[in-house]
Amino acid sequence: MQELLPNYAEIGDINTLLNVKGFCVLDASRVIKWTHCSKEELDDLSTAWAALPSDKYLKDGGRYRRRRHSSFVFENNSLTQVAHRAHWQPLDYNALHGGIERLFEPVLEATTSKPAWHKVICTLARTASELHGNIKAKWCIEAHQFRIDTTDGIGRPTPEGAHRDGVDFVAVFMVARKGIKGGETRVFEASGPLGERFTLNESWSLLFLDDRRVIHESTPIQPFNEEGYRDTLVVTLRENHFQNPAD
Repeated sequence: MQELLPNYAEIGDINTLLNVKGFCVLDASRVIKWTHCSKEELDDLSTAWAALPSDKYLKDGGRYRRRRHSSFVFENNSLTQVAHRAHWQPLDYNALHGGIERLFEPVLEATTSKPAWHKVICTLARTASELHGNIKAKWCIEAHQFRIDTTDGIGRPTPEGAHRDGVDFVAVFMVARKGIKGGETRVFEASGPLGERFTLNESWSLLFLDDRRVIHESTPIQPFNEEGYRDTLVVTLRENHFQNPAD
């Protein structure tokens, strides 16, 4: 199947597209300009995906997912990493892995101290504040480094299927693709029939979406001739509170 390229947005259209259709896609050149990162800074950040620990919580018994996870708060134009905490989602949003506290290894300090990490997360938070019309908003942010590989012959970026994450905004950065086919991104209206599908294949291109309005998924990946992988940085933003079992 031929890969469909996204309809890339201009930086000035981000807020309009999020408000009108619930998502937008930026190519790497616009991500660089939007986040005030250099290509060299983003390339340096990409090296942090080379040695992620295995995800021990996969209920399908797969060995195809590796990840790290850490949490942050953005408030008063300042980003602070919070004490390491478990990732939790209700079953309503993740029927496969919801309802359990999943404590992953944290993102390494060598990664979170890189200039590009801070610039990327803060840009997302400031944009979220603009979208909510509240520059003083407090954002509870979870950042996930993912590597989906073809160790088992097939890798599943979203084993839970099409879903929402139970937050306000979700950002999916394509960090790297190597030696794979598949991994098509699909975004649909949460309460309607319309949707789009495309393949993120450019390093540091971005899917940015309003989680209240759309659902999303990525199709499984397979290797071309030898083992391959798909690296992403997924950042979720939820106003005022993290998700936790007391919700």
